Amino acid sequence: MFNVTKAAVVATALLAISLSAAADQLTDIKQKGTLVCGTLGTAEPFSFPNPSTREVQGYDVDFCKAIAKSLGVKLELKLISVAARIPELQQNRVDIIAANLGWTPERAEQIAYSDSYYASLQKLAVKHTSGFKSVPDLAGKRISAPKGSTSELAVRKVLPTASTITFQDPPAAFLAMEQGKVDGFAVSEIMLVKFKQQTEASAPIDILEPPLMKEIWGIGMRKDETGLIKYVNGVLDGMEKSGEASRIFEKWLGSNTAYKLQRGFKIEPIKG
Repeated sequence: MFNVTKAAVVATALLAISLSAAADQLTDIKQKGTLVCGTLGTAEPFSFPNPSTREVQGYDVDFCKAIAKSLGVKLELKLISVAARIPELQQNRVDIIAANLGWTPERAEQIAYSDSYYASLQKLAVKHTSGFKSVPDLAGKRISAPKGSTSELAVRKVLPTASTITFQDPPAAFLAMEQGKVDGFAVSEIMLVKFKQQTEASAPIDILEPPLMKEIWGIGMRKDETGLIKYVNGVLDGMEKSGEASRIFEKWLGSNTAYKLQRGFKIEPIKG
C-alpha cells in the first residue's frame, strides 16, 4: 500500500510539472525554434498561394512572419479550414491562428484574442440577373457561407428566415451561388470584391447593402497562455507604432492593389 501511495504521489507531482511546462507556451516556442501559425490558405489577399511559387502569402501570413521574426524562430504555416480553426488551436496543433478570425462572444469564451489587427465588413452578394437589390430581399431565401464563419452567424442574425447553407471554404460557397444552388453568398467584403472582378465579364454579381456586420479580427491563442498573449500584443503594438502594420495593409489592400482600400482602423484592444 505504501508503494502504491508513493507512486501516486510521484505521478501527481510529475503531472503538475508537465502541466506547468506546457502552460508556458512562449518558452516552448523559443526552445523548439518554430512558431506554428494556422491560416486558411484559400482567402486572398490574406493567405493564398503565390501563382508562380505556390508559396502561401498574404496579409495574415505577413503578421505570422513578423511574430516569428521577433521571436527569432522559423515560421511554419499550417493550412486549416474555417471550421477547424478553434479545434486546431485547442488541440495544440497550432500555436496561434491568423485566419480571418472575427471576434464573437462565443469564440471569446473558448480562446483568447490578441488586439485587433484588421476590421472587415461582412456583406451579401447575388447574381446581377437575380433582381435582388438589398439585403432584406433575401429574407426566406437560400444563402451560402463558409462553415463556422462569422459570415454564417451574421446571416442567421440579420436574416433569421433565410436558409443558411454552409461550405468548407469561400470558393465553394461562391460556386454554389454561381451554379444556382443558393440565391446569395455571404463573406467578407474583401473577398467579394475579388470574386466580382473575376466574374465581371462572364457572370457579374452585385454586392448588396447594407453590410451584415462589421467584424473585428484578432490573432487566436489558447486562454491560459498569458505569456504568449502579452508577447503577441506587444509585437502588434510595435508594428502599429513603427508603421509596419500600415505598410502590410498597403501592400495587400491599399491604393496600388485591386482592392484600393483605405485603412480606417488601428491596432488596439478588442472591446467585446
